[in-house]
Amino acid sequence: MTYTEQSLDALRLVGDELADATVATLFERGEVGKFNTLMRYVSTVGQELPDGLPDVAREYLHETSSPPAWVDWGEMEKARLFFIDNNVHISTALSFASMPACYVVPHVAKLLSATHSLKYPSKRMAETGQFTVYLMQPDAFEAGSRFIPAAQKVRLLHASIRHHLAREDRWDTAALGTPICQEDMIGGQMMFSIQVLDALHRLGIHMSVEGAESYYYAWRVVGAMLGVDQEHVPHDLEAARAFSDLYMVRHMGPSEEGAELTRQLIDLYEEVVPGTFFDPVVSALIRYLIGDTCADWLRVPRTSWDTVVKLAPALLNVLETIEDRSPVGAWALDRLGHLTTLFELSSLTRGRVMHYAIPEHLKKDFDVPSYAAHTHRWTPPPPHLS
Repeated sequence: MTYTEQSLDALRLVGDELADATVATLFERGEVGKFNTLMRYVSTVGQELPDGLPDVAREYLHETSSPPAWVDWGEMEKARLFFIDNNVHISTALSFASMPACYVVPHVAKLLSATHSLKYPSKRMAETGQFTVYLMQPDAFEAGSRFIPAAQKVRLLHASIRHHLAREDRWDTAALGTPICQEDMIGGQMMFSIQVLDALHRLGIHMSVEGAESYYYAWRVVGAMLGVDQEHVPHDLEAARAFSDLYMVRHMGPSEEGAELTRQLIDLYEEVVPGTFFDPVVSALIRYLIGDTCADWLRVPRTSWDTVVKLAPALLNVLETIEDRSPVGAWALDRLGHLTTLFELSSLTRGRVMHYAIPEHLKKDFDVPSYAAHTHRWTPPPPHLS
């Protein structure tokens, strides 16, 4: 699949027809409040939908209740094992590489600033972390799972943002395209997949080619369930890199919103890190993972830890080697990673479950694993900048 400026421009005009129509009808009929109230009690697969749920919402939930028919469950199991093996590293990459990558795209940073209170930066991180944990459970698509209802709600949340921004004259559609358009949804999929893999590589994490491919595959499934048109989604890592590189070169740059969101992210994690001595590690890690140019655009402060953080790959390489050679060591490190991820998620959510409700209005004020040996290591190719 070949991507061009023209083909990506066309994707900027398209949203998500099914979710957009559902949200528009809920607002037209004044049923958003009723939907949110009833859907708070629908959190797992297999639950009976509550009486009184608006018909249009019931139809949407029925139509989106199953994963795509093309899903390869063997690949999804490989992705789950990859996540177990690398969960704490993936959480690190999501927090300190993927989110700053979102902020370095000015129109995405503008949208995030317009739709999320800056007083609660943990909300988006908590929602992302919780969503990923739900996805990587062994029963993610079975009765009792929380993943599918979460995906259904996130898709409607995105549609509601498009609805509000288009009607409240808070978005320059002519210049910026449709809010959360198909290009940006695919771009977001790249940030949470291939850019995570790049960050893991930069940290010195051992990954097999099979593990990297399966992890990317899982995010293709996620994209399909979030309303991304699969005709335009890269189907493999090579195509994903071509799309990601072109997308970032087209859009990345400095912005006030991006710098403010990054400052909030740094402050949030400095609060999570015990004490104050290690606080500069947060800024240093972001700068190391996204590079000096992007870090300067986001006004990530330079610290005395910038040089120290560059030693992280050597340390992680030692731990990864222990994991590769010792089943007991692998079990212990996987368990430690699992507990660390749960601790981080608990800190961000304050122990609460995130519900992904449809906002009735927007805020006006900015208040590899045992299945594959670590031979044939995955190494990212150079960027496609042409």
